[in-house]
Amino acid sequence: MTETTTHSRPARRVREPLRTAAALLAAAAFVYNAWVLEAVVPTGLDPRHAYVSELYAVGSPYRWLFGGLELVCAALVVTGAVAGAAAATDRAGRAGWCALAGVGLCSTADVLMPMACAPSVQPGCRAVHPAHTVTSALVHCCLFACLALLVHSARGRGEPRCVARWGPLLGGGALVSSLCTVGPLLGYGGWHGVAQRCHLLLVGAWLALLAHGARTPCPPPGAPAPPPARPRRARRAARDLFRGARDLRDLRGARDVRDVRDGRQTG
Repeated sequence: MTETTTHSRPARRVREPLRTAAALLAAAAFVYNAWVLEAVVPTGLDPRHAYVSELYAVGSPYRWLFGGLELVCAALVVTGAVAGAAAATDRAGRAGWCALAGVGLCSTADVLMPMACAPSVQPGCRAVHPAHTVTSALVHCCLFACLALLVHSARGRGEPRCVARWGPLLGGGALVSSLCTVGPLLGYGGWHGVAQRCHLLLVGAWLALLAHGARTPCPPPGAPAPPPARPRRARRAARDLFRGARDLRDLRGARDVRDVRDGRQTG
């Protein structure tokens, strides 16, 4: 009874924060791509050639809507990351969750220091806005640090398997799509809006993947080992077939020995 209670307490301390993190990150994954509202809201921007940040640039008609949703998403990411860090059992995991919290904090700064104008629709407006460009770069640095650290943690611990398996694919896609958005910063604009929106979809998928992984945590340190898995049908059938062949061989061997013995007695 004492052993069960001892193991249940650390398990509860791990599961409860992870359940909180899962709920918050699932909501963040949904809100992170609130830019899809531009399909029904008359923003006046062309999604193919406009940054998502232009939706809440200074002077944009729906700045309060898209900027507010961005702040809500940032708050969800930060609180979810704090809950995940509280349940992390290794250094890489804790560092990864802290990097995810950095994504939310830098996204907040991104909204509070917006673009001064919308370069895709306002002639003479430059794509580089120093403060906003720096905060956006910090968001990406924290994002890819979070990806690398949490995937490394998942592979080292063996759980969550979904993060270990799909995290590198999402990270690679997010990296390529983010690199395709820097054209206007270098003086080569056009179609960067498509690349950025693909990038945001991949980041939303990453948040959803973390939420799913947080729902199936690995056992805490000191927990009793799970019972061994039962053999599958194919393995069991192969084992039975092998045993049957061995028994048949032994039966034939015993019969041959008996025949030889009977022959000697007859002779």
